[in-house]
Amino acid sequence: MIRALSNRTYATLFTAQVVALLGTGLMTIALSLLAYELAGDAAGAVLGTAFTIKMVAYVGLSPVLAAIAERLPRKAVLIGADLVRAAVALALPFVTEVWQIYVLIFLLQTASASFTPVFQATIPDVLPDEEDYTQALSLSRLAYDLENLLSPALAAMLLLVISFHGLFVGTIIGFLFSAALVARTSLPQRARAGEKRPFRERLTRGSRIYLATPRLRGLLALNLTAAAIGAFVLVNSVVLVRAEYGLDERALGIAMAAFGGGSMLAAISLPRVLLHIRERDVMVPSAVVLTGLALVFAALSAGDALPPWWLFLLIWGLMGTFYSAILTPSGRLLRISAHAEDRPAIFAAQFALSHACWLVTYPLAGWVGQGAGLSTALLVLGGLGALGVVAAIWLWPANEERIIEHSHPNLPPDHPHMQAHGGEGQQHAHTFIIDDEHRIWPTHS
Repeated sequence: MIRALSNRTYATLFTAQVVALLGTGLMTIALSLLAYELAGDAAGAVLGTAFTIKMVAYVGLSPVLAAIAERLPRKAVLIGADLVRAAVALALPFVTEVWQIYVLIFLLQTASASFTPVFQATIPDVLPDEEDYTQALSLSRLAYDLENLLSPALAAMLLLVISFHGLFVGTIIGFLFSAALVARTSLPQRARAGEKRPFRERLTRGSRIYLATPRLRGLLALNLTAAAIGAFVLVNSVVLVRAEYGLDERALGIAMAAFGGGSMLAAISLPRVLLHIRERDVMVPSAVVLTGLALVFAALSAGDALPPWWLFLLIWGLMGTFYSAILTPSGRLLRISAHAEDRPAIFAAQFALSHACWLVTYPLAGWVGQGAGLSTALLVLGGLGALGVVAAIWLWPANEERIIEHSHPNLPPDHPHMQAHGGEGQQHAHTFIIDDEHRIWPTHS
């Protein structure tokens, strides 16, 4: 993964991502503890609602914001989103009512809904080589794992000397530092998009491409599996650790570090694995194991007895490993399924549709956990995860060729694709076949 970091632009963007996510990780711990302070054993329901609001912002606003941002300078969008997030984080330590959490989370995630798809769609332009891009995907997954691993560890140390309200300061610093790094980076120009498309077409184009592609429909089903188990971990870990195990705030950091450590292990290992094994052959078995682990823990925690603390941490670590193994290869699938000019739209579609899964699973994790118990909530979410696995196997054929199917409705007459057809047929069908060595061979029909 060192070669990808030798690209100065990518190295700066990766650093910006890491520091912003470290700050976000501190905020996640602080927010969990704030919810527990305000609501006690009902903290899971509060967090489930807060994260549901987060998903509403993502799902409802990210396609709209991506369509608007398509014609705006990338750097301005990224910096502006970071500054808005820093301003919202500044207000969080002063929250005294649960409804204030909900309002601030909506504002913060609205900014994230504009930042993340633009950031993700920029990386393939910075690293056009597929091997470098694969390494970047694993590094990106690693950055998210740092949020789950280093942030809880750092939070546990800071909580020895400060109250959890002070953790929000780390979030503010992370967003401001991210904005400063993006400001000093020279970002590549957007890919040529031909004639400007109407706003309505820009708004829906990514979703139409996404849902028309079998491998991406399978990816969406696997996103449901990851979201089902991930939602339980994020929403109910604080209740398990504080209320069920009766441990202190630092133990929550240890639990989240176990999940993040497993996730990091997968992210480090996958670049070499994906050189020899197709994405589907990694992602589908990982979803099966992740679902099985969740159901096993649900069975172990049913009734009055909880599994030993060491076994809880082991299961959390294994779930983090297979959770990451589902999500890390997803960027490769998005990249081979769209042209450069459509990448912002396809990444925005992935952002919105994958978070629609979390929009379902977050309230289930919080509200079912509060009303029927944590083991029942995990059984329900495990069943939903199993449904996602079955859907992925059905929607994503095991023998599918790595083919990109697409159309070019707005190409100028001098474009090479048009010249190949004598300047006619802007609506022609067009595919790429990508062989096992990742070489691209165009075919026309």
